[in-house]
Amino acid sequence: MARALVPLAEGFEEIEGVSIIDILRRGGVEVHSAYLPGEFATDLVTGANGITVQADVPLATVVVDEYDIIALPGGWGGTNRLAEDPTAQRLLKEFAAQDKWVAAMCAAPYALHVAGVLSKRYTCYPSVEEQIRPEDRVDEKVVVDGKVITSQGPGTAICFALEIVRQLVGQESYETVRSGTLATYC
Repeated sequence: MARALVPLAEGFEEIEGVSIIDILRRGGVEVHSAYLPGEFATDLVTGANGITVQADVPLATVVVDEYDIIALPGGWGGTNRLAEDPTAQRLLKEFAAQDKWVAAMCAAPYALHVAGVLSKRYTCYPSVEEQIRPEDRVDEKVVVDGKVITSQGPGTAICFALEIVRQLVGQESYETVRSGTLATYC
């Protein structure tokens, strides 16, 4: 069974975090959400809009070999924490070095950029590209470039997660979850 790691940092975008976890689980992917060490080190992580989600594991205990992908939800608060957190940055680099999938949406491609693992072609929330490489951003809901998947924001969260399902589990599971969630716009 495919396994995914979804780090939830204080200030993450709730629609994105929950959509990623939900859609991946519907698609047959085992998902672990993780909380960051440090100032906000608790399994109860509060998002950008005041919704608290209970994470499964501490990020510090994650072993990259046990996962196929790391998928980051956006939200500037959470993204900045992921970009500044040594553990998160180390894990992003390890996933990329082991040729595993790395995914980020909304503002979170910035954290990939800081880690040096963002692909040449990417997408993100409009205006975030100014902090990255504006000339390489493409205006698409979801972009797959090599082993990196990026997406634009809350409204594209289901499409982003469905693309992860397609890459990890296959077209049949993608189609089943897509039709079951009425996400025909993806």
